[in-house]
Amino acid sequence: MAFRLTPHERGFYPLFTRAAENIAAAADLLAELVAAEPAARAELAARVKDAEHTGDEVTHEIMVKLNRTFVTPFDREDIYRLASSLDDVLDEMEEAADRIVLYRIDALPKGVAQQVGVLQRAAAATAEAMPKLEKMAKLREYWIHVNSLEDEADALYRDLLGDLLAPAEGTTPLDVLTVLKHKEIVEILENAADAFETVANTVESIAVKES
Repeated sequence: MAFRLTPHERGFYPLFTRAAENIAAAADLLAELVAAEPAARAELAARVKDAEHTGDEVTHEIMVKLNRTFVTPFDREDIYRLASSLDDVLDEMEEAADRIVLYRIDALPKGVAQQVGVLQRAAAATAEAMPKLEKMAKLREYWIHVNSLEDEADALYRDLLGDLLAPAEGTTPLDVLTVLKHKEIVEILENAADAFETVANTVESIAVKES
């Protein structure tokens, strides 16, 4: 880590950890929602929404602290980018939960559960990585892992999209409206995976600058 002559505010680290732990909890709730019967999904979606509100509060705390802190632990722009990208992950997951309930979807494509499983793994890795920011130690494994998860998410997304738009021979095609609903949800989940990769890339950028 770069040597500093001036003490700096270290209170950002617990806030980033809280944000990531909240994301991991939301990802688990989203997995429950996808696996649940349609009648049980509204309550789970409301809990994901609560997690999104909690994430907004943590992001606000980070931004207030950023505005009030003279010497920050790393670049102000990177603090802003990291907070914003963590918030983006949660926004995408909340939007997916909301759409599943709003569109009254009965049976989701099987690959959706796999998409959410990838998000759970990315969330767990992110929650484990955030406390390591303070010492900038053992973070390389994190961003490599999340980048590989994003590749996995891309492959799932392409397969799902192909199945929706060009069903295999012998399967019953879905009606156009259902295809559009499913496609939107699949795309939102892919956006969440992309947002996790942005978090990891931001952490990589911070670590390189601070090394």
